Amino acid sequence: MKRLEPALNDYLRIRRSLGYRLREPEGLLKNFVAFLQAEGAPNITRELALRWATQPAKAQPATWAGRLGIVRRFAIWHSATEPRTEIPPAGLLPHRYRRKPPHIYSDEEIEKLLRETQQLPSRNGLRARTLRLFSACWLRPECG
Repeated sequence: MKRLEPALNDYLRIRRSLGYRLREPEGLLKNFVAFLQAEGAPNITRELALRWATQPAKAQPATWAGRLGIVRRFAIWHSATEPRTEIPPAGLLPHRYRRKPPHIYSDEEIEKLLRETQQLPSRNGLRARTLRLFSACWLRPECG
């Protein structure tokens, strides 16, 4: 089981040499390898990858899909040297994050925002005037 840790280190080193930062994936993959060790699993399996990816139970489905995608990329790479590695199939957790619809400000909300910019502190007195002018033009494109 210890062979997964050096494999993970090699994977991260190679990906970084290609320009990837891997801040979040590194932590997640280390957590995944620790999960496999705790399970006593000698290899990556689809079932364990799926079980790990769907933690925590209250997370968004898009989070689960992202976690599984990170593990899937590592499993693909690791399968080149460890043929017993099972690669989770693409689309196993196909959910994608959906943005909330944008909020369209009413004229009253715009006026309130513009009034509140006048209350902002400024050392030289320009902040409120600058923000009011910028906000007025940004929020009302007709001012040109």
